[in-house]
Amino acid sequence: MNILQEKNILVTGATSGIGFRAALDLAGKGANVIGAGRDAARCESARQRILSHYPRAKIIYLVADLSEQNQVIFLAENVQNLIQKNSTACLDILINNAGLVSEKKRFTEDGIELTFAVNHLAPFLLTHRLLPVLTLSPDARIITVSSNSHYNTWFNPKRASNPVLYNLLWAYKVSKLSNVLFTAEFNRRNPDLNIHAYAVDPGLVNTDIGLKSNGILAKWIWSLRQKGGTDAEVPVRTILHLTSESHENLNGYLYWKDSQPKQPSRAAINTELAKRLWEESCRLCKIVDYFAK
Repeated sequence: MNILQEKNILVTGATSGIGFRAALDLAGKGANVIGAGRDAARCESARQRILSHYPRAKIIYLVADLSEQNQVIFLAENVQNLIQKNSTACLDILINNAGLVSEKKRFTEDGIELTFAVNHLAPFLLTHRLLPVLTLSPDARIITVSSNSHYNTWFNPKRASNPVLYNLLWAYKVSKLSNVLFTAEFNRRNPDLNIHAYAVDPGLVNTDIGLKSNGILAKWIWSLRQKGGTDAEVPVRTILHLTSESHENLNGYLYWKDSQPKQPSRAAINTELAKRLWEESCRLCKIVDYFAK
């Protein structure tokens, strides 16, 4: 039995790397896949590539720049409209995959440091805005792609949106730690027993995330990292595992790598840090009550 058949799934950052491979494999299993990317031409190219593999795939792409909160909100509205048009008024799986690294300290239109905005606040806000359709699924999953980079990291949530000193690798580490903290705190606060959140450690993967930066240093560092990276198929196996297994079989574990539970960092399971990050994220996204319907 293919339990992903006809499931409604949103994948962000779905034009390349892990996101594209996840969209491809999920579409191949009969899911109704919505991919999100920030460039219309790349979105259409990705859609055509998926259709070349699976001509009958149910795949749609939406364009949104997740560095801008108004576009995150617009994406969520479009997703809900698409789902309702298909007469299946629930979102079964949300895969928060989109991410970037920025060589220099840059700010979004909302006045927030770019790496933190895209890698953490966008999933935080998108998940919130999609709760009305996630809560209608009998077994919804929120899967956020984090990183091994979150280990040996600590930060002050109040400074994350505008760090005093900026280092591209540290900013990335902070954003990936935030992904795990968000996942843990979501599960603690979530009143709906039908929604479960998980974080994925993809390992070192040969993707072009660092090559999207305009900076020469970031591109050079990432080109070196790429050489030892695995194919995106490897972390996608873990994503598929988390979408296919029952929550009972996953035993409530938070952090996963290679389809196995893995112990996250001590900071990632620090409840006080998670609470402070949650409250600051709500402030930055202008959310009064995260789980209000």
